[in-house]
Amino acid sequence: MGVSHFLEHMMFKGTDDLSAEAINQAFDDLGASNNAFTSNEITCFYAHVLPEATPPALDVLGRMMRPSLRQDDFDTEKGVILEEIAMYKDNPFWVLYEECVDRYYAPHALRHRVLGTVETITDLSRDQMDGYFKARYSADNTTVALAGKIDFDASVAQIAELCGHWERTDASRDAARPATNAERFSLTDDKVARAYLLGLADAPDGNDDRRYAAMLASQVLGGADNSRLHWALLETGLADEAQAAYDGHEGVGEFFVYASCDPGKADEVWGVVERECQGLSDSLEADDLAKLRAKLATGVTLQGERPMGRMMRLGRQWTLQHKYTPLEVELACIDAVTLGDVRDMLGAFPITPKIAGRLVPGADG
Repeated sequence: MGVSHFLEHMMFKGTDDLSAEAINQAFDDLGASNNAFTSNEITCFYAHVLPEATPPALDVLGRMMRPSLRQDDFDTEKGVILEEIAMYKDNPFWVLYEECVDRYYAPHALRHRVLGTVETITDLSRDQMDGYFKARYSADNTTVALAGKIDFDASVAQIAELCGHWERTDASRDAARPATNAERFSLTDDKVARAYLLGLADAPDGNDDRRYAAMLASQVLGGADNSRLHWALLETGLADEAQAAYDGHEGVGEFFVYASCDPGKADEVWGVVERECQGLSDSLEADDLAKLRAKLATGVTLQGERPMGRMMRLGRQWTLQHKYTPLEVELACIDAVTLGDVRDMLGAFPITPKIAGRLVPGADG
């Protein structure tokens, strides 16, 4: 657990013929906006450059993907990762969210914390990381996405030269829908002064056509200033935060509902959350969807206006959905969602939290 994110860091530490300083300097010389991130399902390395800088940027990206994984770099970066884990432990929402996901998906790999834990990172050896790297960073488990003003044929030829010799490993991923768990639990922390409440419920997976209805339903519930949770909790002063969201993965998805409030109001606030979730289907109106369809379409369109947004969307679709859906098709899918579609989706995936956790002040809080 945490090795993918750790490896993300190690990719920038240098190769046998390219030092960490040389990698950073090369991107700086190109005027690149570059970085990387790791999620539950993918690790992404990217560079945003002017069109004429595409070939040298590809060269740096391709070469840095074969890191030396030197022991001294490994030891240094392990300390950085442990500091990052400690930093997130000071974020009450994040502590509760990770605990909910862990209990919800166990024993499936989606339960794993992206950063890992103090124990898993401390126990990880350089040789274990090397074995993981050789198994996962293979030619048949890597997607390259480009967007903007590019010479496609020349870029493909360059990528083939840079990466064509990488071994194939037949790397696989567990995309079967996991059985999710139901539980109610409470955590205490002397350092917090508020109550944090979070629930997860089953939802369509990221390839399910019903995902568009799920997006709209979650927005109506708690995704905007005009949402049900906003009016029921924030405008009434019961809570200081309240939101809902949908997240679709390969093979599974979840709805997320969250609120924070005065500890003495925790039971009342969660009761309101459950009431709004249960009454969502009956309270839906056509006007709700019309407003949110426009908002979602605007977001998707604006993302598609920028090469960086198109690149991210393209790479994610090919990696997780194994196909490309043109922007026009996606907009049509959003526009086609009806009130009946959302209600049917909620009939199959009611937003009834299976996992409900809370983080509250300890006895000394």
